[in-house]
Amino acid sequence: MMTGYEHSVLLDESKCTGCTTCIRHCPTEAIRIKNGRAVIQSSKCIDCGECIRHCDHGAKKAVSDKLSDMDRFKWKIALPAPTLYGQFDNLDDVDYVLNGLLKIGFDDVYEVSKAAEMVSAYTRIYLQTEGVKKPAISSACPVIMRLIALRFSSLEEHIIHMLPPMEIAAKLARARALDLHPELSPEDIGVCFITPCPAKVSYVKNGFAGYKSEVDVVVSISDVYFLLIGEMNADDHIESLSESGKIGIGWARSGGEATAIFNEDYLAADGIENVIHVLDQVENGNIPPLEFIELNACTGGCVGGVLTMQNPFIAKARLQSLRRYMPVSQNVLPTGINYIPDAFLFEDLPEYDSITRLGGSIAESMRMMADIQNFKSTLPGIDCGACGAPTCRAFAEDVIKKTACPEDCRLRETRQDKDGKA
Repeated sequence: MMTGYEHSVLLDESKCTGCTTCIRHCPTEAIRIKNGRAVIQSSKCIDCGECIRHCDHGAKKAVSDKLSDMDRFKWKIALPAPTLYGQFDNLDDVDYVLNGLLKIGFDDVYEVSKAAEMVSAYTRIYLQTEGVKKPAISSACPVIMRLIALRFSSLEEHIIHMLPPMEIAAKLARARALDLHPELSPEDIGVCFITPCPAKVSYVKNGFAGYKSEVDVVVSISDVYFLLIGEMNADDHIESLSESGKIGIGWARSGGEATAIFNEDYLAADGIENVIHVLDQVENGNIPPLEFIELNACTGGCVGGVLTMQNPFIAKARLQSLRRYMPVSQNVLPTGINYIPDAFLFEDLPEYDSITRLGGSIAESMRMMADIQNFKSTLPGIDCGACGAPTCRAFAEDVIKKTACPEDCRLRETRQDKDGKA
């Protein structure tokens, strides 16, 4: 069981007014209002950033690294997420962005979109492997991985055991640096991922089921955006650096990964509510036979991350225009390759306590479930949030778990009075 999980979505208590907006939008019911302030329950938080997106007071914030954290390394490598390219107006060549990254202090750039094309190619092999549980669920989004572990643990066997493109890019970038610069030691090399979402920060901080990330620093797209704007001069001579095509850039939007498997039996869903609905259907068996499922917690895909600068739909349109004159892919596997290298795979999934587990045994859980249902029947059932919980069902569970008092629901007395008079 993983303990001491370090989150990247935090609360600024000085800005919290105690309104109930965040508790209504948290997909895992991880937030409560206590003593007039929001409280995030670490064990339930999946770092999706929905509370950041909906908080009108700026009380929820994403914590990422600073670009200056790279100063401790002799050789600095930037890993730009393909979402970064969709942030700039009238961009007709990604090389402007890649050259801009070198100008702001990086020694090398390795496109995550390049690694994404490799992952797509190996995913096609993965899906043809005998014994793979279908539908196979992409492991690219860390929010989805944590959501499945906490709420849909029965679907863990469907997860593709493929490392995300960010991680593959970090590995290959380090290897390239050591190969081209033998004077460097591994400790001299720093790898910086430029992220659209806070969940990638959490992934790097916590590792993945014992696997330590090859990324050293994670900075937000919003932190480097203005630095790049100042360096991306169309009149400058730019070096040809891009090593990816339509497939890799397409990973920034919902459906980009799924269409790259060249198989029509897929489903792509984005937005955390839609994702939960799909996972419910898969768990209950209420979904047509599929080969592959791509799930993105953010609306529109990674372009909808809370650490981006542009409207996701505008960014998506810009990427579509940018892809128009690109090659399909610049990273095709050699003919005859029919296996996946170990470096692209992970062994185990993280272990968490399921958020649906009530007690330490089946008997205790059943007893608590009955107590929750009995207490819930005494509540008004209007999910007003005045008690500090998102729903009456969640409040009833809090009371039975002794993390809330029955008196926290003031409307309960009113209902009991009415029932008594009736």
